[in-house]
Amino acid sequence: MEYTHHLQALVQKQKEGIHEGICSVCSSSPFVIDAAIEQAVRTGTPVLIEATANQVNQMGGYTGMKPADFKEYVLGRAAEFGLPAERVILGGDHLGPVAWQKRDAAEAMDLAEELTYEFAKAGFTKIHLDASMPLGEEVTLRTEEIADRTVRLCKASERGFEEYRKADADAFAPVYVIGSEVPTPGGSGEEDALSVTKPEALKEMLACFEEKFAAAGLAEGEGSPWSRIIAAVVQPGVEFGNDNVHEYVPEEATQLTKEAAEIPGIVLEGHSTDYQRESSLKRMVEDGIAILKVGPALTFAAREGLYALAMMEEELCAAGALEAGKASRFIEVLDETMRKDPSSWQGHYTAEEPESTLLRKYSYSDRSRYYMHRPEVKAAIETMMENLRGRISLTMLSQFLPEQFTHVREGILEPDPEALVIDKVCDELSRYWRACGLEE
Repeated sequence: MEYTHHLQALVQKQKEGIHEGICSVCSSSPFVIDAAIEQAVRTGTPVLIEATANQVNQMGGYTGMKPADFKEYVLGRAAEFGLPAERVILGGDHLGPVAWQKRDAAEAMDLAEELTYEFAKAGFTKIHLDASMPLGEEVTLRTEEIADRTVRLCKASERGFEEYRKADADAFAPVYVIGSEVPTPGGSGEEDALSVTKPEALKEMLACFEEKFAAAGLAEGEGSPWSRIIAAVVQPGVEFGNDNVHEYVPEEATQLTKEAAEIPGIVLEGHSTDYQRESSLKRMVEDGIAILKVGPALTFAAREGLYALAMMEEELCAAGALEAGKASRFIEVLDETMRKDPSSWQGHYTAEEPESTLLRKYSYSDRSRYYMHRPEVKAAIETMMENLRGRISLTMLSQFLPEQFTHVREGILEPDPEALVIDKVCDELSRYWRACGLEE
């Protein structure tokens, strides 16, 4: 049975001079996942949804989901929206020891192999193999060490794929993304200027990785794991911190993107493209950075939508249209939860007030996303949605969610609270779809 993975076809288009890309939605947020699926339904395109290793892993991650659970959830939501499963591309992001960096290398890599195995066994078809980070007391890693560890991860993935194929004889092998200069997941928070990956570093990295893959028997013949590497992660000069965004400067990345354009079968994958201007995203795709990863910008948009709903709820309480004792107190509950357990934002935000409070609420890095799955926060969201259902007036909607007000007035959106938040995330996703050439 002949088959070309959608991402392999995308790479081929890029090499033929067709400037098409794809948005990689890296999030476990229900609002974001629903928005991504809705965007794909509306545009008639595939959707690429990726789970990051700290969100979803063999231990459950901070979402409580293992890879098979995440797959079942996403495909279940796709079915609800009427999106065929074959148009859903599932990926594993930063699959490697990132969640266990403080452990010694031997233990961390054993856990990373198990993680990668489980993702492939569950049928994820886009695998980002990431062994770029030092472990335990390590300070730095040589490219050769990163390549050796990447080989271990790839072997684990291939074993997982073979297990998956036993249950599905028509299953097709996963495609891979590799790299040694991998931006920090979720934004760096650093203010300093970024150093764009040098073209010679990209060439040397690929040569080193190919040599290691070949020595391990992973580069032999058509369809080998090496032949299924579709992208390399680099630093093209894009990043964001708590209140700053490093915009893409094409001139600074020209040598890198020209070099990448000459490499057969491989495009560049851009991480931390959150908050980039649409014109910058479009130029990145034109320059061969064909996979645009985004996550915090989408949960940031969802958080904005939830805050807007909370403010409408407060207005209803103040006017006596809703009993104050029945209010969700969503904003307060979220911040109380973050204060009680600061483990997911300490080290990213200052502890000094009032900056700390403002960053917990409004930082670009959006560490609040780590708390949306907490039972008390989920309960507050559910209460708020129930309180607002059927009570949102157009005039309040105009005040707090003006874009969604316009969509409701145009008859393309119902003033349902969940739908309003999803639509707000869709507004952000539309910028990526347009930049990738997938929407007018």
